[in-house]
Parts: sequence; C-alpha cells; structure tokens
Amino acid sequence: MNGNLTGRGLVAGALTAAVALALAACSSPGSRDSGGTAATAPSSAPATKAAASTPKAAGALSGRWSGHYSGSYDGTFTVRWHQSGTHLHGTIHISNPGDTMPINGTVHGNAIRFGTVGSTAITYSGTVSGNSMSGNYQVHTTSGTPGGPWSASRA
Repeated sequence: MNGNLTGRGLVAGALTAAVALALAACSSPGSRDSGGTAATAPSSAPATKAAASTPKAAGALSGRWSGHYSGSYDGTFTVRWHQSGTHLHGTIHISNPGDTMPINGTVHGNAIRFGTVGSTAITYSGTVSGNSMSGNYQVHTTSGTPGGPWSASRA
C-alpha cells in the first residue's frame, strides 16, 4: 500500500471519488459538468464494429455488475447502475472497508468512465462489451497517481 495513504477507508473514498470524477469528465459538451477531460480507450476496431458492441438501448447497462480491481490496491466491488441515455448513476459497494457510496458515470459508444460522487480521488475508465467491462483506475494522491486494472461483469 502507498505509504501516504492510510487504511482501506481512504482507498474506498478514493475509489468513490475517482468514479465521480470520471463521470463528470465524461459529461456531454452541453452539460453543466464539462470540467474534465474525457479519455477513451484506444481501439483498433473499425467504427462500425465498435458501434455494434455499444450499449445503445436505453438502460442497457442498468442493473447489478460485480467486479475486481488490482494493482496498487486489490479488492472487489459491486455497482448498481441506472442508465439514462449516456448518463449513469447508482451506487458502488467496495469490499474494503465495506462502504456503499453514490456513483456517476457516462458511456459513449463502448467507452465508459465513472467515479464516486463527492470525491475526485479515484477515476475509472475502460470499455464495455456485452455483459462485461474492463479498464484501468487511477488513485489521485499528492504523491502520484497509482492505480491498476479493473474488470466487471453483469451479475
């Protein structure tokens, strides 16, 4: 664990913050929350292939997703998404310290970004394909930006 971060509570808070920041960063250009930079995962697939795996249907990502994160921190999480267009909101439960927090995000094509509400310490970004999603998370600290991979599947 990073010496500047103490306890799993900070990890959970940072994960929550990251999800919120990621969501704010992915807001549409006309949105009030356009204060971040949206980064999408590089794709070597043609646009038509990406569109085919895109959750286009209203609420396609709505529901319960279970996942795992590793790298700088290791644990599991459960997200309950509600999708409205490209916007996601719901709750995230982090295994350690066992906290449930509000979460927001966005999905554009097959690119997803999310973070916890009320914090900008942790951000998740990645791609969605059918009943699975994966990517990388970042924990923004004063001593750097550690992170690692994450993945989730529809529960």
